[in-house]
Amino acid sequence: MDAEAIRERLDVNGVKFTSQRYCVMAYLMEHPGHPTAAEIFDGVNSLDPRSSRATVYRNLKELVEAGLVREVAVEGRSARFDLKEMQHHHFICDRCGAVEDMDWFDVPRPAPASVGARIVRECELILRGLCASCAQPPGGDRMKV
Repeated sequence: MDAEAIRERLDVNGVKFTSQRYCVMAYLMEHPGHPTAAEIFDGVNSLDPRSSRATVYRNLKELVEAGLVREVAVEGRSARFDLKEMQHHHFICDRCGAVEDMDWFDVPRPAPASVGARIVRECELILRGLCASCAQPPGGDRMKV
């Protein structure tokens, strides 16, 4: 995605285009491995040394609120981020904290009575357990979860 495509996505979502927001979006496009805010700051700062940590963190927050970026909460670890380009679920490893994208599959919507007066904006599914690396013991036989 080039600068014009990023500008258009920001505009459609009511977010003003700035060089810092461009750098954050471009970094996430080039690094789809669910980087932390600190990793994004380091990457953006190497492209634009004028970007402060506070500016990058504030822009991440605004991009999440605008629905352009997804924050993936990992218990006991730093949150991770990815672009909300395609629908997908996440798998989070309990041992190493790795976050992996999983292909999208439909999740049954809750019955209207169960959500009451709430308005459900979106539904995310996070699966937790052991990733393939952590499930593989030194001897070679897979552990059961």
